Amino acid sequence: MSGPSYSLKDLADKVQGKLVGDPAVVIHSIATIQNASSGCISFIANPKYNKFLSDSSASAIIVSPELSLELKTPGIIADDPYVAYAKISSLFAKHRNPYSEKPTSHYIHESSEVHESSVIGPNVYIGPECKIGKNSIVHANSSLVMNVEIGENTIIHFNSILGSDGFGYAPHKDDYIKIEQLGKLIVGDNVEIGAGCTIDRGAIDNTEIHNGVKLDNQVHIAHNVILGENSAIAASCAIAGSTTIGKNLQMGGLSGILGHLKITDNVLIGAHTLITKSIDKPGNYVGIMPAQEQKDWAKSSVFIKQRKSK
Repeated sequence: MSGPSYSLKDLADKVQGKLVGDPAVVIHSIATIQNASSGCISFIANPKYNKFLSDSSASAIIVSPELSLELKTPGIIADDPYVAYAKISSLFAKHRNPYSEKPTSHYIHESSEVHESSVIGPNVYIGPECKIGKNSIVHANSSLVMNVEIGENTIIHFNSILGSDGFGYAPHKDDYIKIEQLGKLIVGDNVEIGAGCTIDRGAIDNTEIHNGVKLDNQVHIAHNVILGENSAIAASCAIAGSTTIGKNLQMGGLSGILGHLKITDNVLIGAHTLITKSIDKPGNYVGIMPAQEQKDWAKSSVFIKQRKSK
């Protein structure tokens, strides 16, 4: 069978877990607990999958200490099986760099600097005054428009646009006067930006994406936003301009944050939630209205207004 294979002991050592059973069991792939077959390692990180443990065909399973007595196959006991799975997944990635040769069909402005260890995919545009640090990857068809600095070990996925003009205009009579965007976009180390994202450079001060941030696909971050370390934002979210966000934000899909707000550390925002005011206390914030028929929604909206007026 093609691809790498490892002994169970190799994998237990990788995640610093407790090995159960034959250390020489050979693992050649990862599979979900319900679809695993011989030669696969699986894991249980969510209690709703516990029912598959006794009947799984996996050669080994990663479980928590709480499930260790129910383990009937060889396996690994780890404090956090999901983290253990994440670490092991890196061993089976076949195409970490999908470009077999160093692509030449990209543009790099003469004023920009790209570290020799970084990978620039085909059809990438790197405009003026950009810097890319060690071991970073900019995938195909992405653009760094101008004044973009990317740290080390950062990944920019396909078709993302960084350092684009922010939405800056001064109303004047019946027209708008464009405000030139003179700031930078600074992206830290170990950041991952999904496919089709757009992040604007600052108007005067900088837009900042701090170390360890993870963005899903099609996320928009406006000019002068500061996004704190280790924040994770799911797909199709938007953050309006000049909002400052602390560390460890978690933001569910299709959510939004209005501009000029301050969000403290350790805030969780549920899917489809719109944040309209600053948040100064850590916690889980959700504002979801279930879909209803139009006539039922009309009744609900009247009830909500009555409750607010009391």
